Formats: sequence, structure tokens, C-alpha cells
Amino acid sequence: MSDINQLQALMQEQKKVVREGRLFPVAARRERLSALLQGIKKWETPLLEALQADLGKSFFEGYTTEIGIVYQEIREAIRHLPSWSRVRRVRSGMASFPSKGYRIPEPMGMALIFSPWNYPVQLSLAPLTAALAAGCTCVLKPSRYSKEVSRVLEAMLEETFPPEEVAVFQGGSQENQMLLAEKWDTIFFTGSPTVGRVVMEAASRHLTPVTLELGGKSPVIVDETANLDLAARRIMWGKLLNSGQTCVAPDYILVHRSCREKLVEKLVAASKTLYGQNPLENGDYGKIINQKHYDRLCGLLESSEKEGCQLHRVSREPFCDDSLKIAPVILTGVNWESAVMQEELFGPLLPVMEYESLPQVIEEIASRPSPLALYLFTSNRDHARRVLQSVPFGGGCVNDTVLHLTSSNLPFGGIGESGMGQYHGKAGFDVFTHYKSVLASSVHMDLPFRYAPYGKYEKIIRRLMK
Repeated sequence: MSDINQLQALMQEQKKVVREGRLFPVAARRERLSALLQGIKKWETPLLEALQADLGKSFFEGYTTEIGIVYQEIREAIRHLPSWSRVRRVRSGMASFPSKGYRIPEPMGMALIFSPWNYPVQLSLAPLTAALAAGCTCVLKPSRYSKEVSRVLEAMLEETFPPEEVAVFQGGSQENQMLLAEKWDTIFFTGSPTVGRVVMEAASRHLTPVTLELGGKSPVIVDETANLDLAARRIMWGKLLNSGQTCVAPDYILVHRSCREKLVEKLVAASKTLYGQNPLENGDYGKIINQKHYDRLCGLLESSEKEGCQLHRVSREPFCDDSLKIAPVILTGVNWESAVMQEELFGPLLPVMEYESLPQVIEEIASRPSPLALYLFTSNRDHARRVLQSVPFGGGCVNDTVLHLTSSNLPFGGIGESGMGQYHGKAGFDVFTHYKSVLASSVHMDLPFRYAPYGKYEKIIRRLMK
């Protein structure tokens, strides 16, 4: 679907479903989550094949980083939905005595979900899972760059759900503008900060709440106490997932000057261990999504060489125009003004800079836009405490990378320019839910304190409300 008339007709149907409360009962929500689970199982192989076609992902990586995570989210929601959806009693306070307070979770209504191209299955179906758990209807707008996955997602969801509950809207920037011109009850967007600003501006015209999952330059700090072998292995694993096209991938390293040379050597060695002497011929190593992004990354490498940066390549074949693969590159001689430090890299390029003191590195990171992720490798608990307390970031790991987003109990989201709002598990249910606050007052007792004239009750009220 990509036509404005079809969209508006669809929205009227979804509004009707919302008004009638068809998706409100817990049983109805669990039924739809189960339908989504069975639909993914049925379409699992086509989805994995589409991921391989669009991004060169192996079936193992496609399953573990995309489909498997969605399975976990769906099962978590099915298991806990009765508890999440329960009306909760809260204390009402002396000012409203005698009364009872309640928080009633209800669906936000019609949800518009924009998903990106880099993890096109996970970042489409995980938000969809949260929206269905909350009882919302959904229109999913997948990326035009991951065209094979978008095609399979549309076929799968058309077979699994009626369009008045879940529909897919295809297209590019023109279709995005068409969708954003309409009034939704909530918008969930995953993508770049630049487009996130466009989404937020459009949503503000209708006062529509938004959840923005953006990105940024996620740093890795490696201090002088770190286990360098482990750090190198885990950094390169996180960096080279999806050929670096991960919003929480390690974007650059700040390493203590005493161990910079050793770390660089170990990073190169770890990369070769993961994907061999020629990763361009390794079936487990992914490709860049399209020619535009491939050319951008090649241009950054060319600019870096001109700036005098040292490029530590892990392969004699640095890139392949035909397959759109770029071999991993570690860059040293980098500073904050270097070309590779001006934008999120979203590729297998890894700049390394050195630092002298922990306060210095904390100040450098904290003075820049808050990243979506931060990773710290250390054996010093005090260093970990100081970094975690002093630097704002969305989420991260100590002595690991990326894995924090695999836990349903760790809400995922950014802060500042890296996003707003969180999801996964209960947090995903919450982001598509409005908690209606209700006070039920007694009709059997009506205390006179709140009614004028007030003078004679002032002392009593002050005593009760202290």
C-alpha cells in the first residue's frame, strides 16, 4: 500500500477498531501476539533469505540478532500481559479522603511505526509486538533501502492480520511525508537524528506523542586496567556485527595512552580471528546496504588518509565494489576534528584515540551530544562508577558491547540527541499505553473541609496535609 486514498480509508477503519475497543481485552491481545509468533515462524526462512539479500547477513546472524530477539519479546509479552494490563490501585492521599485511586492502562490508539534498514526485521517487529501488547492498531512503514525484507514483511503481515489491525505502507520520502501529514495517536520512529527531527516537527502539528530511537557516536573507553585480549575480541565482535551498521555499534575507542599500541595490535588480530585474512570472501561477513553508503564510507577512508591518519587494515583486499563489502579498518592518528569523528560511521571503520586521565575522557564525552550507547572496559570498580555516574548515555555495557539490548528487562532507548522514550519488555508496553488516572470518591461520607467558608478548617487541613 502506498496511496493516500487507501491510507485515509485504512485509518478510518483502524479508528473504528480503536473506538469499538476490539483490541482492548487481554485475550484479544494475546491472540494477536500468538498470531504474530506463528506468522514469523512460518515466514522465518523467507525473512532470513531477505536479510541475506539486503545486508549479506548469514542465517546465524539474521536469526540471533533479529528473529530470535523478536521471538523473545513476543513470548515475554504473552507471558506477562495479564499482569501488565491489570488495573492498579494506588494511594489517594488525605486531601481526597475518603476515596480510592486507580491507574487504568489503555491503548494509545492508532500507532505509526517507522523502521530502519539496518535491522529491518527486529526493528519492525519488536515495536509492533509492543504496540499489539498494548492493544493498538498499527501502520508499519519499513525502509525502502531494505527492499527484500520490506516485501516479505508486507506479505507476512497481510497474511497474518486484517489491515484494520495491522497494515504495511511502502515507499520512500514522499510516502513518509504523506504519513506524517496525518493525525496519529502515537508515532514510533527508529532512524537517524536528522530524520528524527523531521518526524518530531511533523508530530508537533497534531500534538502527537513520539518515541524516537536514534543513534550517535557511541564511545568505547579502555582503561589501563582492562583485559586487552577480551576487550579487543568483544569490541570487534560488536563493531563488525552487520558490517558495523548497528546503531549501538562501538563507533570509536578512547584508550589509555599506556596500552594504545597493544590494543590496536589485538584489535587487528581479533578481526582476523573472527572473519579470516580476507573477510570479503567470508560468508558470515555482511555487506554495506547500498552504493550510496558504500561510497560514503570509502570517501571517509580517503579523507582520513589525506589527513594523515594511519589505516590498519586486516585484509590486503580493502573493499569490493561488486559485493559492496568493506574490510575492517582500525584508524589511529585520529583527533576530534578528523573526518571520521564528525558523523556516526555506520560501517566497519573504527577510530582509536588515546587519553591520559579518566577525568579528561569523561569531560570529552560529556561535552558532546549524548550517545545511544557507551562501553567501558576496566577492572577498576571506581573507574566504572565514575564513568556511569558522570556521562549521560542511553544504555551500555561494562566489559562488553551491544549485548545490553538483548535483555527484555533492560529498556532500550536514547537520551538527548540519541532519542527519547524506551522499549523492550514492559517498557515497550508502557510506551504504547496511556495510564488513565481515576479517583473514585465515597458517596457515604462528605467531609466539610474542602467547602467554603474555609477559615475554621485551616488548622485541621494544615495538620492533615503535612
